[in-house]
Amino acid sequence: MITAQNHYKSNLRDIFFNLFEVLKIQDGTLGKGVYSHMDEETVRSTLEGYEEFCQKELAPSWALSDRVPLELDKESGTVKLPPAVARSIRASLEQGWPLLNLPEHLGGSGAPPSVAWSAFELTAGANAAVAFYLFGPLIAHIIDRLGTEEQRKRFAKPMIEHHWGGSMVLTEPDAGSDVGAGRTKARPVEGGVWEIEGVKRFITNGDFDAVDNIVHLVLARPEGAGPGTKGLSMFIVPKFWVNEDGSLGERNGVYCTNIEHKMGIKASATCELTFGERHPARGFLVGEVHDGIRQMFHVIEHARMAVGAKSMATLSTAYLNALEFAKIRVQGPDLLRATDKTAPRVRIIEHPDVRRMLMLQKSFAEGMRALTLFTASVQDAVELKGGHGSADSDDVDKLNDLLLPLVKGYCSEKVYELLAVSLQTYGGSGYCQDYPIEQYIRDQKIDSLYEGTTHIQALDLFFRKIVRDGGSTVRSLLGRVEATLGEVDAKGPLAVEHAALSRALADLQGIYMTMPQKLQESLYHVGFQGNRILFATAEVVIGWLLLRQGIAAAAARETATDKDRDFYQGKLAAIRFYARNVLPGVTLTRKLIEQGTLELLEVPEGAF
Repeated sequence: MITAQNHYKSNLRDIFFNLFEVLKIQDGTLGKGVYSHMDEETVRSTLEGYEEFCQKELAPSWALSDRVPLELDKESGTVKLPPAVARSIRASLEQGWPLLNLPEHLGGSGAPPSVAWSAFELTAGANAAVAFYLFGPLIAHIIDRLGTEEQRKRFAKPMIEHHWGGSMVLTEPDAGSDVGAGRTKARPVEGGVWEIEGVKRFITNGDFDAVDNIVHLVLARPEGAGPGTKGLSMFIVPKFWVNEDGSLGERNGVYCTNIEHKMGIKASATCELTFGERHPARGFLVGEVHDGIRQMFHVIEHARMAVGAKSMATLSTAYLNALEFAKIRVQGPDLLRATDKTAPRVRIIEHPDVRRMLMLQKSFAEGMRALTLFTASVQDAVELKGGHGSADSDDVDKLNDLLLPLVKGYCSEKVYELLAVSLQTYGGSGYCQDYPIEQYIRDQKIDSLYEGTTHIQALDLFFRKIVRDGGSTVRSLLGRVEATLGEVDAKGPLAVEHAALSRALADLQGIYMTMPQKLQESLYHVGFQGNRILFATAEVVIGWLLLRQGIAAAAARETATDKDRDFYQGKLAAIRFYARNVLPGVTLTRKLIEQGTLELLEVPEGAF
C-alpha cells in the first residue's frame, strides 16, 4: 500500500542502465587514473547497499520532517530538528555515506562523480532535507582544495572525523540573488584572524542540532575592498571556535536569529545568521587570498547540480508511486463501453489519458536522469584529465559548465509542472496527505528558486556558457547529437525518433542563428527569450540522450530475459512518446523567438 511513510520508490535498475549500458563507465572511468581502485562490481554492490540504507534509515523520517516543526532556541541560536530527522542525519554520517566521492586522504572512497551523483539521487529521493544536511564533507573538501595547510589541518580533517556540518553563506536581506550587493564586512585582527559583521538570510541548514559544530563558508567584503562581486572574499567561520589542534573552543559570534516558515522542505532549516552582534564572529580568509566569488563557485556549482538532481529524483519517485496507484485503483468502465451500464469497472491504467500522464512522467524522469548522469560522466572526464582548471580538461570543463544550467534550471522548472501531472493521476486522493505527492510538490517547488532562479540559469547559459566562448562548446555538444543521428538508420526501427530529433536539432540551431540578429536590436530580447532558449536546448539534449538509450535498449532487448525485456520495451516506448509529444515543441519555440518583439516594454505599469 502506498503511504507517505513508505513513500520512496527508487529506480536503481535505470541508474545501472545509464552507468553501465549507455555511459559504460566500466570502460571509460572505472579502473582509470584516480579511479583505478574501483570496478563495476564494487559500484553495483555499493549502490545496492546504499539503496537499502536510504529505504530503511532516510525514507521513514521524510513525512515526519514535514509534520514536526523546527524549533529555534534564540538564546543559544540553535535549531532543534525533529528527532527522526536528526537520527537519519547521524546514521548517514556515522556510516560514512557522505564520504563516497571524497578523496581517500580525507577518509573517502574516492568514487567518481557519476557514482556519487547516483548515490545523491537515492538520498534526495528518500529524504531531501537530510540530503542537504550532509553538506559538511563537501565544505571540508573545498577547504582541503583551497585552504592553506594549516586550515586543512584545523578544519578539513576534524570536520570529517567528528561529523561536523557545513553551510555556504551568500545571501543578504537586501541583496537576494544580487550577491555583489552584499554588505557584510570583514576586518583583519591579529594572528591572521578576521572579524565578520553583518546579517545573512536564506542560509540552507545554517544551524541544526544533529552535529557538534558547523563550519560556514562566508562571503564578506574586507574593509577598503571595491564594490560588486570582485570585492568579496571567502572566510571560514565556525559556530564553535576551532583550536589549532582541531579541538572545539568557545562559542563563536555567529548565531541563528530566525528561521523561515516555508511551504515545503520544512525540516531544512532556512536561517537568518547574524555575525558579530553579541560578540565577535571570528574566522579565516580561505587560502589567504581575496578571491571569494571564484572560490565560492566551487560550492555553488555543486549545489546547482544537487538541486537539479533532487528535482529529478522527486519526479522519479512521484511517477513510480503514481504508477503503482494506477495499477490498483479501479474506477469507471473502459472508454469504449462508457454508455454500457453493465460494463465492468477497470483499473485506471487502462484509461488512455492516465496512460498519457504516466508516460509523460516516465519519459521525463528517465530523460532527466540521463541528463544528470551524462553531466556527471563529463565530470568524471574532468577529474581524469587533471581536475577543474587543468589545461588538459579545458574542453570537458567547458562542457560541464554548459550542462549545469540545463540540469538545474530546466529540471527544477519542468519537474514542478510534471508533479502536477502526477497529482492528477491520483484524482482527489492525491490532494490528501495519505499519499506523498502533495508533499513532493511542496518540497520540490523551492528548486526553481534557490541557487539561482530559472531565468538566472538561462542568462548564465546564454551569456557565460554560449556567447563568451563564441558558441564553440554548444556547437561541439550539438555535433555529438549529429554524430548519433548519423549512427541511426533514418528508415529503421528508430525512424520516428530520428526524424523528430533531426527536426528539433535544426530548429535549435535556427534559434542560435536568430539570436545574434535580435541582439543587434537589444539585449532585452535575451530577457524575453532566455528561458525558451534554455528549455529548447535541454529538450534537444534530453532527446539525444534518450535516443542513445533507445539504441542500447533495442540491441539488448533481443537477448533479454522476460523482466529485462519489459524494461527495454519501456525504454523504447518512452523515447517514442518523447519524440512525438515533446520534441515538436522546439519548432514552436523557434517560431516564438523569431517573432519576438520588445513591445511589452512599452506597456505602462498601470496597464498591468
